[in-house]
Parts: sequence; structure tokens; C-alpha cells
Amino acid sequence: MVQIIADTHCHTVASSHAYSTVDENAAYAASVGMKVLAITDHAPAMPDAPHLWHFYNLVVLPRTVSGVVVLRGAEANIVDCEGNLDLDNTCYSRLDWINASFHTQSCKPGTVEEHTRAYLNVAKNPYVDVIAHSGTEEFRYDYETAVKIFKEYGKLVEINEASQRVRRGAAKNCAEIARLCKKYEVRIVVNSDAHYKTSLGTYSKSLKMLEEIGFPERLILNADAERFGEYVYEKRGIKLFD
Repeated sequence: MVQIIADTHCHTVASSHAYSTVDENAAYAASVGMKVLAITDHAPAMPDAPHLWHFYNLVVLPRTVSGVVVLRGAEANIVDCEGNLDLDNTCYSRLDWINASFHTQSCKPGTVEEHTRAYLNVAKNPYVDVIAHSGTEEFRYDYETAVKIFKEYGKLVEINEASQRVRRGAAKNCAEIARLCKKYEVRIVVNSDAHYKTSLGTYSKSLKMLEEIGFPERLILNADAERFGEYVYEKRGIKLFD
């Protein structure tokens, strides 16, 4: 059975529609056997996001909390159909992990072609690690064209557990995206998008879908500590484990 050892998408009370602290998230993650947790609160284009200073000041977080390695990150908003994001490169360069995603609160939906163009440009951004919850129906894109570009630029594609539970049409879209990731051997991460601590470690819908389509475990980056650590070290120069 696949075991997710790192969750690279979770929120804290710094995003005011989330309800757990860093300490609470880390302690719960430890209790369910996780090794790594990326703190990725919403970047400033989201209406209730923390101030820019939050992201610059994440360096104060200990590298380990409750025995769990903490990555200092952000969920960057794609703010237009050119693929621009809402934090500057100076800020991104100080962080350990960047998810990039569309939200209706920070970008007006356009056409499939416009969304595809945005994702192609996001893929070229060297700071972005993950194309996050891209199965959102409001921002549908040309999956096959984009997945091939994600492969070219080494982006990870997120299978988002929360999307499969609450976002209209996302379960079907995520399965289609996952099949293409399998076809083109694009690495994925399975994440909770937790807005409360007890969502951490819960990936039943995502893992069931991946099992049904025969998705190879070797392409799930955050299902193995060694390959996850190698990715972070190669990209950020951070050694997560002794």
C-alpha cells in the first residue's frame, strides 16, 4: 500500500479560512507517521491571505517541529492568463516550496486556451515546484498539451484530496490528468490541502483513484523519503534527512 510521507500543501491560521497552527499541524502529522510538512499559506492575491511579510519571515520557523521536517512555502496564485504569480522572485528565492494554483478569488476564469497558456508559462517559472489542484473545472485546460510541458520543465503535478471531495467535477478531471501523468511519466504529489490538522494523512480518494488506473508508485514523489529528499536537495540544496 502506498504511504504518503510528505504533505506539500497545507494551511495554517495565517490564512484566515484555515484553523490550525504550525505546531498543531506538525504534531498531528507526526502522530500519523508523516516525515515532512510544507507550510503553504495563500499568497497575497487571495483576499484573506497573510501579508507579504509572512512569507519573508518564514525563516524563523524551525526546520523540525514535533519531529517533522518543516518546509517553508507558499501557495502562489496565478493571477492572469499569462501565468503571472503574486509574489516576487526575491520572496520565492527565500522559500523552500512553491505551489502554483488558480482561484476564482484572484483570477477571473477564461477559456481553455487561455488557461493552457497560463499553465505553460507557469511551468517555465524555475521557482514553482507544483502545479496545484489543476483539476478545478472553472479553470479547465488542455491537459495533454500542458502535461507534456510539465514534464519538459520538471514540474510536479498535484493530486489534491480536498478537490476530489469538494470541487465540482474535480474527481473526474484529476483522474484524466493522472492518466496523462502516467502516460508521459510525470511525477506527482498526493496532498491533503489541509485547512484543519486532521485532514493531514487522509488521502483515501486520491490513492484509490491512482490504484484504479494503475499509477506507478515510483512516480509518486512524496511516497518515498529518499526520492523526496533527493528532489529537495537537488532543487533547494536542503538536506532533509541524515
